[in-house]
Amino acid sequence: MKRKRTLFMVEVAIFAAFALLLDIIPFLSFKVWAQGGSISLAMIPIFIIAFRWGLKGGLLAGFLWGVMQLLIEPRIFVPLQAFLDYAVAFTVLGFAGLFRNQVMSATKQGKTANMLTFILLGTFLGAFLRFTAHFIGGIVFFGEYAPEGQPVWLYSLLYNGSYMLPAMILSAVLVFFLFHKQPRTLMNAN
Repeated sequence: MKRKRTLFMVEVAIFAAFALLLDIIPFLSFKVWAQGGSISLAMIPIFIIAFRWGLKGGLLAGFLWGVMQLLIEPRIFVPLQAFLDYAVAFTVLGFAGLFRNQVMSATKQGKTANMLTFILLGTFLGAFLRFTAHFIGGIVFFGEYAPEGQPVWLYSLLYNGSYMLPAMILSAVLVFFLFHKQPRTLMNAN
């Protein structure tokens, strides 16, 4: 039991750090906007942890990534905005872990279509919740950047959707590819 707990903590920490690296290394991350937002591979490690360890692992890894992001590249305007854009937005990626059992079962049974379905559902859920946090933050804290005459909600939708949608699609495709090609490597050790 102690070995499993140690493995859990080590994997969560390493994958959260890996997510940060994938987000800050210039040639691995395409910065879409000067105020923040990039298309990168960074959500992939969080989704892998969520599918390996479930909700607890995914939420913890996402939270750690958000805290590290806040320490490395902070864009803080007010404390509530920082909480929403870093702690909440990155943590909720871990909700992909709700589909852990289905992903693991489909992977073990070699049911590729089922595996794809549940990986897509998990990555969509996590990315959508992250988008929602950024979308709300955009409306509440960044409305002043909306072009004159454009509704703030539309500005936030377009701004955050422009990088979150491609990042979600990229993550879903690559996570599926990794689970499909290396199932034994990515299966949980318990």
